[in-house]
Amino acid sequence: MGRVHTYATTTRWQGSTGVGYDGYERAHEVSAEPVAGELGLSSDPSFRGDPARLNPEQLLVLAASSCQLLSFLAVAARARVDVVGYEDRALGEMPEDLRPMRVARIVLRPRITIRGVIPRDTRLLHLVEVAHRECFIANSLTSEIEIQPSFVRAQG
Repeated sequence: MGRVHTYATTTRWQGSTGVGYDGYERAHEVSAEPVAGELGLSSDPSFRGDPARLNPEQLLVLAASSCQLLSFLAVAARARVDVVGYEDRALGEMPEDLRPMRVARIVLRPRITIRGVIPRDTRLLHLVEVAHRECFIANSLTSEIEIQPSFVRAQG
C-alpha cells in the first residue's frame, strides 16, 4: 500500500440541548492542523443556524469547487495551457423531500481566463473532464456534480 494522506480536524461546541430542539446553540468552532486559528460555523439558517457563519453544506460545495480548481490548474499546467484566472460561482442543492436528506447535486460554473491562444473548446472541455476525474473530493462524493465551464481570453 502506498502513502496514506491524513487530515486532522477538531470541532468544538459548548451549550445545552436540555432546552430542546428550538433552543440550543448551533454555533461551533472548527480547526485543522497545522493551520492556526479557528473558523466559526453554524447550521444552515433553515435549521436555526446563524446566517453570519458558514455552514457544513456550504463547506461541502466549497470543497468540491476548490478541488476542481486545483485539479484543473494541475491538468492545465501539464498541458501547457496558461490559466491566469478562475472564478467559480458554485451551487449546491439539498432537496428537503429527499430521504435521506443530503446535498444531491453540486453545480460548478468556473469562468476560466486563459493567456495566449485559447485552445479549441473541445480540448479545454477535455481538460475540465480530466480535472474532474482527478478531483479527490468529487471522487469521494455521491452527489451529482455538473460542471458548466466558460473560457475567456486574458486582456493584454
